[in-house]
Amino acid sequence: MEKKIKKRLLEMEATYNQIMERLSDPATASDAALCQTLGKNLRTFKPYIEPFDLYKKLEAEIAEWDGLIKEEPENKGILEELSVLSKKKEDLENKIQGLFTKKEEMESLIMEIRAGTGGEESGLFTADLYRMYAKYCLENGFKQEIINANPTGIGGFKEIVFSIKGIGAYQRLKFEMGVHRVQRVPETEASGRVHTSAVTVAVLFEPTQVEEIEIRQEDIRVDTFRSSSAGGQHVNKTESAIRITHIPTGLVVSCQNERSQWQNKEQALRVLKARLYEKKRAEEEEKRAAERKEQIKTGDRSEKIRTYNFKENRVTDHRIGLTLYKLDAIMDGDLNLLIDKLKEELS
Repeated sequence: MEKKIKKRLLEMEATYNQIMERLSDPATASDAALCQTLGKNLRTFKPYIEPFDLYKKLEAEIAEWDGLIKEEPENKGILEELSVLSKKKEDLENKIQGLFTKKEEMESLIMEIRAGTGGEESGLFTADLYRMYAKYCLENGFKQEIINANPTGIGGFKEIVFSIKGIGAYQRLKFEMGVHRVQRVPETEASGRVHTSAVTVAVLFEPTQVEEIEIRQEDIRVDTFRSSSAGGQHVNKTESAIRITHIPTGLVVSCQNERSQWQNKEQALRVLKARLYEKKRAEEEEKRAAERKEQIKTGDRSEKIRTYNFKENRVTDHRIGLTLYKLDAIMDGDLNLLIDKLKEELS
């Protein structure tokens, strides 16, 4: 079995086991909606986990027979059994390989959330959207990891960049690209007046095979600088933050979330490769170019794809004319109904 496929299966198995643990928790059993979501996730993973379990059992059985053949190299019965088991293993490998050629293959994406119009309130909502997507990932078995964050002084973000990995992750979350408008009374508003702010979300497909995008050393300029994020004395004494400029395209990526230069450089290169991959796809496909242009907006409120109205507990997706009065649940990561409707209308 290919190493990359085995690695994906082990990751899926770990997520599957985590879901099983959550379902066995008495606190989960009392939440019918959560049980339903987790049960749906289990059904998604089962087609992969069940043959993988059988594959591991075959591996162990073959190892036992291999031990016996070393003791009795001429034993025809042992040789025949090994031949049968090896054929079963080969057939199972082909079946598992086939699973990973389908659309529901493990996908990886990079999501970038940036504050737009609205000052500090826009930065606070950037943080709220990140938490919303992080909770969505947790509930749906996706793995998410922060790549870079540029925090504000009051708990928000000027921007936050993070990766998401999971079965069908990009196919579900690609509809989030665009300008998200929020209407609420900001924490910074003393008079209780409702403000309208905007945040931009970009969704970039991340190639699973990093060799698909080649970055030549002579095509990049790497600059170091001191981190401006929280980190104690470390950030004041070392220039661990990295800024990479891709000279041919002018793309610039910064990363300061890790504690060492090489870690920040690796993360920045991941983002750069994802952006270059997206640029390549946009150039090759006119339709994709139009979609990319639509998702990288200025952050102006008039370019909205969705509005979050906290006073009315309302979320409206303007692309499909859908309004849901469950903003509190959506901000808590319950996005499946909304995403299902978007897939149905826009796919």
